[in-house]
Amino acid sequence: MQLVDNETFLTQLSALFDSSAKSGSIWLTHKRLTYEDGDAHMSSEPDDTKEWPCLVRVTNGNETKFSTVVQPSELVKFHALYGNILKSAMNSLRKRDKKREKQRAEEATRKKRRLQEEIAIEGPKRGSGRRKRQRKIKAASKLEESKKKAQEREEAKARAKAS
Repeated sequence: MQLVDNETFLTQLSALFDSSAKSGSIWLTHKRLTYEDGDAHMSSEPDDTKEWPCLVRVTNGNETKFSTVVQPSELVKFHALYGNILKSAMNSLRKRDKKREKQRAEEATRKKRRLQEEIAIEGPKRGSGRRKRQRKIKAASKLEESKKKAQEREEAKARAKAS
């Protein structure tokens, strides 16, 4: 992790946004910087009087990693410049495909509706219409299996939510 000053950080950040405009991800983290070694201990006295520097880190996953420390006196200026860079980088984001999301939601509701419907098995056991009846019997057995699988998934979700 490379520690750079604020101006260099902002220029490298804008260059990183430009390089990953077509594809790629960037992770940004902000953290209060404490200089104490070890774990931070919770105390009953309020920390409102102290001003802490802020550590800002950027990585694109594997090759580029750099960070900066922003002092409390420079925080307002830094955030103004940082916000401008983030706003300009937002233009390269992909828009959500709402049409596809809507189609998936409709398909899911259709599947749920089909699971609720019962297949009426009718027609002669022998003679004309026999194949139609056999297809309906097969569809009914598949529907029962689908219902069992859906119920197992719901139970697994409920168990995962409970724990």
